Amino acid sequence: MSDLELVSEAKCFDGFQRTYRHASSSCGCPMQFAVFLPPAAERGRVPALYWLSGLTCTEENFSVKSGAQRYAAELGIALIIPDTSPRGLGLPGEDERIDVGTGAGFYVNATQAPWSAHYRMYDYISKELVEIVNANLPVDPARKSISGHSMGGHGALLIGTKNADAYRSISAFSPIASASKSEWGMPAFEAYFGNDRDTWAENDASEVIRRMPSRHTLLVDQGGADPFLERLRPDDLKAACAASGQRLEYRERPGYDHGYYFVSTFIGDHLKFHAAALR
Repeated sequence: MSDLELVSEAKCFDGFQRTYRHASSSCGCPMQFAVFLPPAAERGRVPALYWLSGLTCTEENFSVKSGAQRYAAELGIALIIPDTSPRGLGLPGEDERIDVGTGAGFYVNATQAPWSAHYRMYDYISKELVEIVNANLPVDPARKSISGHSMGGHGALLIGTKNADAYRSISAFSPIASASKSEWGMPAFEAYFGNDRDTWAENDASEVIRRMPSRHTLLVDQGGADPFLERLRPDDLKAACAASGQRLEYRERPGYDHGYYFVSTFIGDHLKFHAAALR
């Protein structure tokens, strides 16, 4: 465990909920991530679900609010929950708004200064964090899946589709389906990519799916009473999947909004979906 500093640990459903800190080469700063290790991890390596959280979140939101550990313990799945961005870098504007900078990494590799030196969350999630987890924790490198919520749903669809052979399954809750066209995504894309609209498209989940569908069936849950539907643009995702032939199981949940009451209600369904693929 020489690469990791244990920040906290608590017994949870006969497994362990932990937080780790490490020096990140991708982000050029310390990064934290949370882990739930199910009881089965004491007997051998277990599959892992990587969970990507939404705007303003840290590694704690999903860990504390989702109730996912109960299901992960029963199914024998580790939960890997990274932070959503680098923090405390002192970059100009990093704390001025919720959709650019701190808490808003969007799981992309920025190409524009000053963000490009640190905001490389795509590489961090898809490469560096996986390597650290595989080297230090009792997970099976051959069995991992990816999911997320809102901005993290965008990240899960983007990273999962672009790296389809690396993940057994992909799901999302209320994803920002087309970040390059969303009121939430456009400020970040302008800051991180400048005016290069080709790069915008290469980092837009719906555009990637339209051009390069994956072999997976994507599972997406969306609250019917979500007040942010115009910013999430779910119709863009459905249209992209229809155009490319991407298999999509899209479930609108009447009466549910955008928050963690919604996520906690259906997280068990998603973990069972991933468990079937991870066996």
